[in-house]
Amino acid sequence: MRIEKDVLGSAELPDDALYGINTARAAENFALGHRKVNLHLIYAVVKVKKAAALTYRKLGIREEVYGAVAAACDQILAGGCDDSFLTEALQGGAGTSTNMNVNEVLANLALLRLGKKRGEYSVVHPLDDVNRGQSTNDVYPTALRIAAIEQLRLLSGECAALQQSLQMRENEFDGLKKLGRTELMDAVPVTLGEEFGAYAQGIARDRWRIYKVEERLRQVNLGGTAVGLSGNAERRYRFGVIEELRNITGMGLAAAEYPMDITQNNDVFVEVSGLLKALAVNLMKIANYLRLMNSGPRGGFGEIRLAAVQQGSTIMPGKINPVIPEMVLQCSMRVIANDTAVTLAAAHGEFELNAFSPLIADSLLESLQLLNRAVFLFRTKCVETLVPDEENCRRHLEQSFAFAASYIVDLGYDTVSRVVRENPPAAAKKLLDDMKKKHP
Repeated sequence: MRIEKDVLGSAELPDDALYGINTARAAENFALGHRKVNLHLIYAVVKVKKAAALTYRKLGIREEVYGAVAAACDQILAGGCDDSFLTEALQGGAGTSTNMNVNEVLANLALLRLGKKRGEYSVVHPLDDVNRGQSTNDVYPTALRIAAIEQLRLLSGECAALQQSLQMRENEFDGLKKLGRTELMDAVPVTLGEEFGAYAQGIARDRWRIYKVEERLRQVNLGGTAVGLSGNAERRYRFGVIEELRNITGMGLAAAEYPMDITQNNDVFVEVSGLLKALAVNLMKIANYLRLMNSGPRGGFGEIRLAAVQQGSTIMPGKINPVIPEMVLQCSMRVIANDTAVTLAAAHGEFELNAFSPLIADSLLESLQLLNRAVFLFRTKCVETLVPDEENCRRHLEQSFAFAASYIVDLGYDTVSRVVRENPPAAAKKLLDDMKKKHP
């Protein structure tokens, strides 16, 4: 065991621990047993730290130390140190514990590279060196923007693939006539292809919105430190660090025109979350449509058959449930709930900093990851594998009065209403045809 000290006292840590006293305190203080900080956010923080380390090395400041810190960043990004990030996702302090956790792990990894022992902070200090010229208040928002952009790009690609699959099914089912319904009641004839075409249009809008919102995420407050006024950050560091971060991430990041705004306000994350909610709503509707059309197979609509991916009951033999649409519905519900959390957290950040940014980060990144996987699974296990039941589509259409609306122009609404009210579908259609022939 090793002993580390800070202004609050001391703590005993395992000799092989890469984290330090601040992380240990946070693990104890926020022991919710909920879940750890999202690793995408951790990796984004590490990219910020790497940009800072490379900037200082180029400026000729403690080149050996910052070279070791940059190499330690690469080690974390390779995925070998995930177990060292202990802090809970929901934490007080606006993300300070997450920033400290990363600072301590990087400092200890750098020490090992320099041939020193863990905890020899006189050589590489978590705050004086790894966190030099930085604050949680500019590191954390910048990292969240990076993590969000990475996930948004993936989601835009998944939406594009889903849109393409829906359009393929639109073309495939173009000639398959079926009963259209409004308010779950028989309406007018449509084709199954037309329905899938409408689904594709909704996803196309989602794809475009998600693609465009990245523009608002590219402005970062890195270099603004505590409240956006650049206290303790050297001018030459501020100009270099964002350029390094652009190179590391491959993103068109830019220094915010007014860093205090980015430090204070999280409305851009509310916007992103709102767009994710819009996608969730469209996914819910499409999934539920398919679920309803699949219902049966004897007592429901039975207009399509979803692929059987698993047994549906422990007591009812042969029962197959629409489990993929049900999963999509639940993921969408979670995204909508997360949007409420993001909205409330963003609204409650007072004055120069939002203390509730950890809730924003956890909710937003969960929504992004859920949607990425849900859209992929919905496309590959449901949309691309379902098959139409042409016989049931035809039967429902023939047993309905969906044809009636087409006679109104020639015969009038009241006349057509009386005929369909007094006759079964086949007889009503024949009678309306005869009346139309006699109509001048």
